[in-house]
Amino acid sequence: MESIDILKILAAVLALAVAIIGHEIMHGWVAYMYGDTTAKNAGRLSINPISHVDLVGTIIVPATMYFLPMLLGGESGFLFGWAKPVPINTATVIKNAGYNGAMQVDLAGIVYNFTLAVFASIAIVSMSKPTSADTLFYIFAYLFVFQLLIINVVLGVFNLLPIPQFDGAHFIMHLALKYKVNSVAEFFYKNERYGIIIVLIVLMTPLKDYLLLLPVQTVLNLLLS
Repeated sequence: MESIDILKILAAVLALAVAIIGHEIMHGWVAYMYGDTTAKNAGRLSINPISHVDLVGTIIVPATMYFLPMLLGGESGFLFGWAKPVPINTATVIKNAGYNGAMQVDLAGIVYNFTLAVFASIAIVSMSKPTSADTLFYIFAYLFVFQLLIINVVLGVFNLLPIPQFDGAHFIMHLALKYKVNSVAEFFYKNERYGIIIVLIVLMTPLKDYLLLLPVQTVLNLLLS
C-alpha cells in the first residue's frame, strides 16, 4: 500500500471520528442546556472516542462501506457510520423546554454536521490541489478537509431521512406530538427496533443512490459552487 493510500485512510478515519463524535456530543450538549444531565453524568460529553464507539456503526459498517468495493475490484467506497447514541432523558427536556426543545435536541447533530461541512467547503476551495511537490503534511491536511466535507454532508443528509431510531424520525415524532398527531408518533415509536435493518437495506441496495447519494451530490454542488 502506497503512502498516499495510507494518508487517505487515516484522513477518512479521523474525519469520520470528528463528524460522528461531535454529532452525538451536540445532542447531549443541547439536552444539557435544557436541564438534562443524563449525557454529562454518563461521561458522554467527552471527546474521548472510546466512550462513543459502537461496534456496528463505528467499526463494521464504515469498514464494509469503504473496503468492500475495493475487494470487488473497484475503488474505495464512501465512508459512513455512526457513534453510540448519547443517552438523553427526553421527558426532562420536554418538561423544561417543551417539544420545541426536544426538536432542537433532535436536530443538534445534523446542524453540527452541516456547519462543519460549510467550513470544510470554504477551506477546500481556498486550498490548492496537492501535487507530488507538496509535503505529506499538506497532502494529509487536504485529504482530511476533503473527507470532512464529504462525510459531514453524508451524515447530515442521512440523519434527515425519517428512518425510525434516527434524528429525522425523532424530529417528526416530537413535531407530531406537539400538534397532537399521536398516530404518527406511535408509528415511529413502534418501529424503532427496525431502524438498523432499514439502514442496512438502504446502504446495501440501489435505494442509497436515490435517498442518499443524489441529495448528497446536490448539497455538495451547492457548497462548492
